[in-house]
Amino acid sequence: MDPVTIGLGVFGLGFGGYTSLLRFTNPAKLGKLEPMRQKFGATAGTAIHLVAYSVAPIIFGVVMLVAGTRGVSVL
Repeated sequence: MDPVTIGLGVFGLGFGGYTSLLRFTNPAKLGKLEPMRQKFGATAGTAIHLVAYSVAPIIFGVVMLVAGTRGVSVL
């Protein structure tokens, strides 16, 4: 078990979860959401922001947690 890799996993899950929670409770706090909507359109901007700031960090977190529990080190 590698604590650094697990720490990165927990951070990724936390970040992705926090931005997902903010998306539903207070989207005004997501500072990059509105510029992305203006640049790419409402639907595409929201989708890009969702993937970049919620889905990808959660996937990264899960991968790091699995790797960390198997003894893989990112260092």
